[in-house]
Amino acid sequence: MNRQPHAAPREVIVAEAIKEVVAELRLVEVADYIAFIRLEHFATVSDIVDSAAEMFLMPGTLRLGHGGEAHVSWTETARIVLDLELRPAGATVYFSLSLDAETASVEVNYVAFDRPAADPKRNTDFLRSTLERARIRKTEAVGMR
Repeated sequence: MNRQPHAAPREVIVAEAIKEVVAELRLVEVADYIAFIRLEHFATVSDIVDSAAEMFLMPGTLRLGHGGEAHVSWTETARIVLDLELRPAGATVYFSLSLDAETASVEVNYVAFDRPAADPKRNTDFLRSTLERARIRKTEAVGMR
């Protein structure tokens, strides 16, 4: 797939929006991801993604796309690639999340806007703001009197 010319700044925005979710996804053993992906149990992977996202993003904002890949060999560190979709109000981001022992990275494949502006920077700014609105923020509990 050809990358959109404005993918790099959007990748930073997406990575920032899902960083807590990525931390939750890392709680699952890599061997489990390998088994689920190799056995094509993508409904289970979808449930994992949904559970990881529910504390940090509004319902339906992040979901598993068309599946994932498990890159495993005797000579390299295992790497899991999940095909994900972010669907905040007004936009859809199709991207891949790669996880290995030390790093996580995001590769944005395509961003579709419901009402795109002619200026790509405005679209990028819209993506940032709509993802910010889709995040769930923890609030301080107010003491009862």
